Amino acid sequence: MPAKKKNYLNNKDLLLEIHRSKSSYCSYKTSDDSEYDIILPSLDKLNRNSISQARKNQASKLASANYEAAKARGEKVKQDQFAIDHLSIAKTDLVFRITSFDHIPKEPGRKKNPKNIQDHHVKLNFIPFQHYRLDENDEPYVVGKSHWIGGMENGYFSLDHGTMTNKLAKMFMMMCERYGNKWNWRGYTYNDEMKSQALVQLAQVGLQFDESKSANPFAYYTATITNSFTRILNTEKKNQNIRDDMLEMNGYNSSFGRQQKAHDKWKEDTGQQT
Repeated sequence: MPAKKKNYLNNKDLLLEIHRSKSSYCSYKTSDDSEYDIILPSLDKLNRNSISQARKNQASKLASANYEAAKARGEKVKQDQFAIDHLSIAKTDLVFRITSFDHIPKEPGRKKNPKNIQDHHVKLNFIPFQHYRLDENDEPYVVGKSHWIGGMENGYFSLDHGTMTNKLAKMFMMMCERYGNKWNWRGYTYNDEMKSQALVQLAQVGLQFDESKSANPFAYYTATITNSFTRILNTEKKNQNIRDDMLEMNGYNSSFGRQQKAHDKWKEDTGQQT
């Protein structure tokens, strides 16, 4: 049986680099506080059900890590050997990522007609959050903040101290290159411009991927690249139409593409087969 073909990129690796990139813009009490177990839209959603789900998520993550480590050591193991009872995980060991603008400065007037909470705050490169843990009395306390430098109480907001990882940037370059070499795109003379523009777009919106809504960043980035390519294509077509109009107005032949379209339309109107 032939070996299964491995994808050149996968969501697991993308999610890891997205997390590392976002973490460079964050401040945490300890390095362990950067690893969250569940994402919640607000602190009000931190309840018995979300705690249970966070336990299950951490148990699954730990079991998977132990399984992969055993395989790396060359051991012949099965994944179910590493199953962990989620009830054995203490609540104090859980980390909750809470979407929050509480620590983000406001910027009145940034949007003429603000429609949501982010329109009232400084423009960010990704949705802000805070990380929480529970103490022995089940009271939540902050252990990490995005777009932040320093301690949780005496630190300060910062927007530009972090950076995208080199690996994520290389992944973006690889995606643009692969996409531009597809049969339906590679024939255009402005293919390099398409790839360059798509790369710029990914650099701008790459960290805006919301892990709470999807675990498929590959699809998100592919849609971004498609939109960028299509935008360049439509712009070039518009420019070509303007050039053709000017050529025809001055008594010159238009481009081969327009001539071919005119010929095809003539055949359709006259019923010609050749």
